[in-house]
Amino acid sequence: MRSDGPDFAPRRFSTTTLAERHRIPFWCDVFGRQAVRLNIESRSDDPFEAEAVIRTLPGLRSTSFVSKAAHLERPLNMVADGDDAVVLLVNERGTLSASQRGRDVSLRSGHATLLLHAEPSAVTHAQIRFRGLIVPRAPVAALVTAVEDAAMRPVAPSNAALRLLMSYLKTISREAAVQQPDLRALAVSHVHDLVAMIIGANRDGAAIAEDRGVAAARLAATKGDIIERIGRGDVSIEAVAARQGATPRSIQRLFEREGSTFSSFKLEHQLACARRMLRNPQYGGWTIGDIALAAGFGDLSYFHRVFRRRFGATPADMRTVQRKS
Repeated sequence: MRSDGPDFAPRRFSTTTLAERHRIPFWCDVFGRQAVRLNIESRSDDPFEAEAVIRTLPGLRSTSFVSKAAHLERPLNMVADGDDAVVLLVNERGTLSASQRGRDVSLRSGHATLLLHAEPSAVTHAQIRFRGLIVPRAPVAALVTAVEDAAMRPVAPSNAALRLLMSYLKTISREAAVQQPDLRALAVSHVHDLVAMIIGANRDGAAIAEDRGVAAARLAATKGDIIERIGRGDVSIEAVAARQGATPRSIQRLFEREGSTFSSFKLEHQLACARRMLRNPQYGGWTIGDIALAAGFGDLSYFHRVFRRRFGATPADMRTVQRKS
């Protein structure tokens, strides 16, 4: 499974629209052998169904799919393709068993393990949803004492780096910024750091990863938390820090590293929320005070002041313009 795509746009595969007799051949040949370089054998007694999404960037490939029972194998003849990537296999729902290097591991929902693409491996599962995150071996090995020793070790869902990685992948999946080569490369290096932390970075590697990929993922998760809860929950720095398992000071430092502050980021998104509501006819019956409160402003005079400073118009002016347009 080579990771040489130019962007992170989804490439989708599905058996949904196929006649039942064509589903298994399609999944085994088109998706299995051609797209992901795996032999796939259906082990379902029910009509076979499967869907997958592949996203690629240079140095990163994410393959997630839902499938009825099957056996997946990367045999010796496929290993000969020279791909020495490492695969973080994350079981999102159901159970699966994996084997490699004479070792076996069973993964319940939320658990993960590492596979080596340069060596034969096999995965057997019932109905399941899981993700395979494929990255080159070299950048991960630079932070881990022995990557091979990490293969087939179960990783619990409580692993902080694993939680950060899954959150960070959602962020870069919806960010147009990864279309820019420099930011794209930076995001990929952050993923490499997080994979190294998940499987066990050494002391020097952990220090590098914490300062680089882990910090970036924490900041992204913090921003997502703020945006998601604007007007719908507590977005004080204390509450956000508690949800992120961090301290308020550490959250402040994350924003300071990029030349910003927690308060300015929060305010910008509160104002954006208020402007969207003022422009939306759905809220035409709401008072400006109602909208201010819904956007998280407890002081109406402060809301008017910062809104006018930010947009060059009062909330009432913006609503009037919207109604006339």
